[in-house]
Amino acid sequence: MPTIYVTNRSGKKYTLKAENGLTLMEPLREIDDSIEALCGGMCSCASCHIFISPEWFEKVPGPQSDEVELLEGTETYRSAESRLACQVKVTDAMEGMTLIVAPEE
Repeated sequence: MPTIYVTNRSGKKYTLKAENGLTLMEPLREIDDSIEALCGGMCSCASCHIFISPEWFEKVPGPQSDEVELLEGTETYRSAESRLACQVKVTDAMEGMTLIVAPEE
């Protein structure tokens, strides 16, 4: 169960213990002023948009084309940081990862 450091939309910092096998979306929904996850993890909206810090971005499996398409349509897309939290599975390799919840659009 890795520890992940999260900054919400208001700038408040959280230390999150995330269970392996879940997507990042699941524990992030519990944080105030965080992701909305309107589609419930079906990769059909971008309401769980996050920025994974650059030093961690390359350490997680890359996005599929449908995820990239949704992210590119957002105003705050960052090619080397943007991911949908519903598409990133938690693993022990994420111990110490830092991420920021993207601004609401």
